[in-house]
Amino acid sequence: MPRPRERLAADSGVAEATAGRRRRPKAGLDVPLVIAAGGALGAVARYGIALWVPHVPGAFPWATIAANVSGCLVIGVLMVLLTELGGRPHRLVRPFLGVGVLGGFTTFSTYTVDIHQMLQAGAPHTALVYLFATLAAALVAVEVGMATTRLAVRSAARKGSDR
Repeated sequence: MPRPRERLAADSGVAEATAGRRRRPKAGLDVPLVIAAGGALGAVARYGIALWVPHVPGAFPWATIAANVSGCLVIGVLMVLLTELGGRPHRLVRPFLGVGVLGGFTTFSTYTVDIHQMLQAGAPHTALVYLFATLAAALVAVEVGMATTRLAVRSAARKGSDR
């Protein structure tokens, strides 16, 4: 068992090690509220697409696949901008845009309902194509969003250094 002086020295070493770190404020209701606000905006945008490109149950749901794939593209762009650039965005930007807006805009729950409706309507081949096409296109969209954003950032940095 350490003697009182040794314990004090060990405790002061811990205090010194943590003194330089910024303490993060405890999250209150601000994070859930910005997620909810962003989710409402994203859901309204998705609903607008569904009204613009309606489909009957059992038919190929172009609006849903468009929302999911375009949302995944924007998620790829957003994550590069928020995580790979030098600056540190406000702590509520990612929850608002990534979880809220894009989480409300993309609709993988509707995707599963659409597959179920296609199966019930007797269109198993369409359901299977939709199942795999959505997943593949969404993953490719994230990668394309990330890659094009990285290229654009590098290009802008080169142009800025040429001046």
